[in-house]
Amino acid sequence: MNPNQLMKQAMRIQADMARIQESLAQRTVEAVSGGGAVKVTAKCDQSIVAIKISPDAVNPQDVPFLEDLVLTAVNSALTQAKETATREMNAVTKGLSIPGLM
Repeated sequence: MNPNQLMKQAMRIQADMARIQESLAQRTVEAVSGGGAVKVTAKCDQSIVAIKISPDAVNPQDVPFLEDLVLTAVNSALTQAKETATREMNAVTKGLSIPGLM
């Protein structure tokens, strides 16, 4: 591949990656724990946008249990968000490892 073609391909990949990153910042994933007692919504840019707790899940004596449910749901949502972002970026980079990208 000649240098001009390589440069054009790199510019195309960079533009595609910017477009996908912008799109990912708008996409959300949801995760639940405790049979639906806790639901966490995260954006695919790794930010948490909502945590919903069912009123039935709240018992003052069970606060440590509730905290564990929230932690589990948050970690699951962030894992889903990261997997989605990685899958989208891999589609653009065709599996190339680009330092600092993800």
